[in-house]
Amino acid sequence: MTLTPGLTGEASTTVDHTNTAAALGSGLVPVYGTPALIALLELAAVHAVADYLPPGATSVGTHLDVRHLAATPIGMRVRAQATLTEVGGRRLTFAVEAHDEVEKVGEGLHTRVVVDVERFVQRVEAKKRRET
Repeated sequence: MTLTPGLTGEASTTVDHTNTAAALGSGLVPVYGTPALIALLELAAVHAVADYLPPGATSVGTHLDVRHLAATPIGMRVRAQATLTEVGGRRLTFAVEAHDEVEKVGEGLHTRVVVDVERFVQRVEAKKRRET
């Protein structure tokens, strides 16, 4: 299997009290929060390439440029889609968007990098041992 532009992934959720702006600290209103939208868009990108990565590899998010276009109330479903648009070595670029049951609520670009899980975790653990 090869990572090629055009791969797509989806993720969805229903807005509830736990993923609102008020609950996530990104606002005071009981609507789908931007941090939750971002996580859903990232999850769609993860799903787009998960089956195409080599054994022992995963992808990690490195950049997001997202516009949250419209509010979504509690009880409504949100669906995100990510389309792989560019592969540059280990770097993957995605066009991402999300829709609720009425309209487009988010869009943007997302970059991920393919990493070896074991080496990545070792580097993070080594960081914990460094003194500041």
